[in-house]
Amino acid sequence: MTQRARRTATAKAVDQRQESWTLAVILPLLAALVAAVLLAAGAAQAQGRTNAPDSFADLAERLLPAVVNISTTQNIPERRGEGAMPDLPQFPPGSPFEEFFRDFFERQGPGPDAPRRSTSLGSGFIIDPTGYVVTNNHVIQDADEITVILHDDTNLAAEVVGRDPKTDLALLRVTVDRPLPHVRFGDSDAMRVGDWVIAIGNPFGLGGTVTAGIISARARDINAGPYDDFLQTDASINRGNSGGPMFNLEGEVIGINTAIFSPSGGSVGIGFAIPTSLAQPVVEQLQEFGRTRRGWLGVRIQAVTPDIAESIGMERAYGALVASTTPDGPAAEGGILPGDVILSFNGREITEMRRLPRIVAETSVEREVPVTVWRGGGETRLMVKVGELEAAEESGLLASIPDQAAPQSSAPETVGSLGLQLTDITPELRQQFGIAEQVAGVLVAEVDRGSPAAEKGLLPGDVIVEVGQEEVRSARDVVQRIDAARDAGRRSVLLLVDRQGDLRFIALGTG
Repeated sequence: MTQRARRTATAKAVDQRQESWTLAVILPLLAALVAAVLLAAGAAQAQGRTNAPDSFADLAERLLPAVVNISTTQNIPERRGEGAMPDLPQFPPGSPFEEFFRDFFERQGPGPDAPRRSTSLGSGFIIDPTGYVVTNNHVIQDADEITVILHDDTNLAAEVVGRDPKTDLALLRVTVDRPLPHVRFGDSDAMRVGDWVIAIGNPFGLGGTVTAGIISARARDINAGPYDDFLQTDASINRGNSGGPMFNLEGEVIGINTAIFSPSGGSVGIGFAIPTSLAQPVVEQLQEFGRTRRGWLGVRIQAVTPDIAESIGMERAYGALVASTTPDGPAAEGGILPGDVILSFNGREITEMRRLPRIVAETSVEREVPVTVWRGGGETRLMVKVGELEAAEESGLLASIPDQAAPQSSAPETVGSLGLQLTDITPELRQQFGIAEQVAGVLVAEVDRGSPAAEKGLLPGDVIVEVGQEEVRSARDVVQRIDAARDAGRRSVLLLVDRQGDLRFIALGTG
């Protein structure tokens, strides 16, 4: 081999050794770098999913000064009548017995029938540096004296600015000579099931207590009022937490802790808070007017079941079915009719019946809004001017239907396939079943046990006012309308039923 060839071979060997060394060093470094990037990305993704802080300490330290304890005192009058302590026996003036009994009762001190003072504790939070405090109505209800206790143990006498039993909210005001720490409302609609929250309150009178948990569920209806839409949480809430705030991780109030579900009376991880989307408009009205001014539509509504939806040609069950309207009320004046299904109100879809009252209540009084209803197999758009609920309540207005003409007499009818016996309303039957004079229609005389009619809840004494959204005047009318629906291929027919003045729609199978 020539010298030149040996040099070439040596150079190639050196290059190969360098390449091997480079690969041996670079590849592990690249692998480590990729692993680190993937690990960091996974950690960031996990952090984004959980959104869990390392500690709630900084947040709690910032929020605690704006949360207050509320102490109320109620004077309970002395008991009178049966069971009360007897008065001092009457003896002649100067009698030794008079002096004996007076000394005896004075030594006993105030008896159980003497006036007493009852105290209770709750929570609240400051929403304005000038001293406005939000709490639950039930915390201060019937109180003669209300004291707000700040985080630094300062005691301040409070006055009630306004209260709203329907949502269990109250607004208080304290007089201060310095700005107070306060918190702001957040967007409860942005909260999702699984999001972290913290609750601060005064459980069992212990003072400022912080607990943490998650949103367990949304839109809970616990039958506490007409606008139930509670957030459910597993953050520990106990007696005394009522009226206290629930915060998101930004330190914004997204709920007012109000109730718990507990067989024992203590926390079992099921607590309920009023969402701020419902509470904030109420608080603002209380602050501005000292009372609420809710929107009012003047309708009596019920849920749209799948059977009802099918009977009126809707593809899916949603909206609020109008059972009746208040004469001269906003709905009636806007053209809404009994039997209409309200699909949307002011541009917001009515996904379920109980959503409508809340949406209407949140709408400004005297505002004209679009309403979409299902009528006659299609959608109809109307414009309705919203009234004021409180004014309607003060006026005693109730949803009702206009008087109808007396039905024509016909023979009783039996719908055997449905388990119904129908008859016209006679004066004797009107008296027997307590049917009001203005109610007209066809009387349900008997309902067979276990029949389709019984399964749908029809009862003897019910009055069928409409069938298929058309008035009926006789038992024969009812039978003919049911037969016509069956012949048209409908599996059910919609009945408007009056039960002791309560109107409701029932979707009854055609058999």
